[in-house]
Formats: sequence, structure tokens, C-alpha cells
Amino acid sequence: MAENRFPYLQLLRFTTSVFEKIGCNPTDAELAAKVLLSADLRGIDSHGVARLSGYVRLWEVKRVNANPNIKIIHETPSTAVIDGDGGLGLVVAPFAMKVAIEKAKNAGTGWVSVQNSNHFGIAGYHALMAVEQDMIGWAMTNASPLVAPTFSTERLLGTNPICVAVPAGEEAPFVADMATTTAANGKLEILQRKNEKAPLGWVQDKYGNASVNPHELKSGGALLPLGGDREHGSHKGYALGAIVDIFSAVLSGANYGPWVPPFPAYVPMPEEQPGKGIGHFLGAMRIDAFRPADDFKLHMDKWIQRFKAATPIAGEERVIIPGEPEKEMETERMRTGIPLLPVVEEDLKFLAEKFLLNF
Repeated sequence: MAENRFPYLQLLRFTTSVFEKIGCNPTDAELAAKVLLSADLRGIDSHGVARLSGYVRLWEVKRVNANPNIKIIHETPSTAVIDGDGGLGLVVAPFAMKVAIEKAKNAGTGWVSVQNSNHFGIAGYHALMAVEQDMIGWAMTNASPLVAPTFSTERLLGTNPICVAVPAGEEAPFVADMATTTAANGKLEILQRKNEKAPLGWVQDKYGNASVNPHELKSGGALLPLGGDREHGSHKGYALGAIVDIFSAVLSGANYGPWVPPFPAYVPMPEEQPGKGIGHFLGAMRIDAFRPADDFKLHMDKWIQRFKAATPIAGEERVIIPGEPEKEMETERMRTGIPLLPVVEEDLKFLAEKFLLNF
């Protein structure tokens, strides 16, 4: 499909304007837009402006509070629980990470669990906030149930991503940002837009059989945990997804398992929810709480350089450090623009007409 490229600043201004139109104050609107666009910059197109209309639809059915009163409802010197008041996760999660960072400044580490939030974009944005303060950042969130645990036909977990971001010195930060499924749901959405098949190991049908149909979830199928099947370690992906669900929701008082609210606004809310909204878990670890930061970053550089120097297998140019392709993509897209699939471009034009904006 032919893709047009758009300058980052153009998309940032437009996205900010859309968030303002649904009632966000200018500061929150710009923050939400930056978090969303960070996904496009880093090449994670499934979580960028392609989801903008999804947030608008959630607001239209009153599942998103555009002006939340985000507050700490419980805390200790190194921990906190935050109620996001139904706000955009794009705004709630950065608030929570700032709290984690401040606690880490005082206590060495800071850990914040969040209830009553919504989809927070890419985990990497939030974890990298800590890196800017010479800290290791952690970010995870649960999500609506699209994933079948190993040996299950029921969808009980979300894609439940985990990100750990680690500062270095001369080298770019180490950023492991990943879903705990073989592939994120957004990857299926991209395949649907391109009319392409899914690789084996991504999804199963409603009976638990392997499938390559990217529309399988619409027929009762499920995403698969990281590994795909038991023989390839899906029980490990299942366990990782469960850890995210517990830390993000059981710990905070958010909804968990099959009761997590869906992102598509047309999907009915689960009945008898045990908690409030979607849950996140954010953490910040001050490097100098363990060893001098400069010393650590010197050795982090050495770690990265040694792994970069590893001999690649035949047919591959190099060994890749987690976060390296995304950093390279960010540099390239800031220079050449962000490519949008035609269906995404049309979606944004529809929003422009809806809110009387220029695109």
C-alpha cells in the first residue's frame, strides 16, 4: 500500500487539537499527543495515531474522563497507589511515573500501582521518563482480555506489555519494550489493513486450533502467549502476562483478567467488575542507590558494545540491542516524516471534519 509521510510536528499539532476538542486542557492534550506520537516515531505504528479515533470513541461513550482528578490514594515512602479517575492512560501513566521518580529520589526506588485508568500507549514512553533522571524505568499495564492462557480456549489476559529501560553513557539506553504475547493485537490490526495473513503461533481459533487468520479474534479466537504453544514456551509468556495483570491490577484495585474494560468502544463492558478501570504499574530505580551512576553507565556501555560485537549468524548483519531499532527509527522519522497507511490517513481526515480542524 502507498503510504504518505507526515511531519511529526504536523501530527503533534493535529493530535493535540483533537484531544482539546474532547475536553482535555492544553497541557494534558499536548502530553497525550506526545505519548501517542512516540509510538509512531519509534516504529510501533499499531499504538500511535492509528488509535486516536479509538480514544475519541471511548470519550463519546463516557468511558474516558477528559479532565480527571488524578490522585494518590495510598502511599509509603517508596510506594503509592494512584486513582486515575477514568482519565486517559496517556496522561495518568506519566503522572504515576513522576510520583515513582520523586519517591526514588528520596528512597532509592519508587513503585506505583494505578487503578481507574485507560490505555496508556506504549510502555516505552513511561519507562524512558526514568532514564532521563539516571534511573532504571519499569512500566507495565494490563489490557482487555484477548489472550488465551496455555491450554485454554477462553480469553483471560491482555497483551500485558512490560518495558524496562536502562540508561547508558555514550550508548543509547537499553529499552526492552514488549507484549507478553507472541504479537500485540495492534500487529493483527496492521495485517488486517494490509489484507495479509498472520504467522503461525500468533492466534488460535475458538476451539484452540492454530490459525493464520488475522480476523480470528472477531470469531471468538484468541491471541497466544509469548511462545505460541507449550512446546515453544507459551507457559512462560502466560506467566509473564499474569505477573503484569497482578502487579497492575490486583495490587492497585483495578480490573483484572476477563473483567478488564475493552478498548473498542462498541464492545460491551464486562459485568460485575471487581475493580476500577485498567491498571498500570510503574517503577523507578535510582542507579546511585546501587553504585555510582557514572560507573554503572561506563559498564553499561561496555555491556552494549560487547553484545554489538557478537558474531552474527549467516544472513544477518548484526546482533541488535533492545531499543536500538526503535531509536534508529525515531531519528529517521523525525527527519523524513511518519508514514501513515491510507486507512489511517482517512481516519484522521474524518476526525478533522468531525471537529472542524485542518489536517
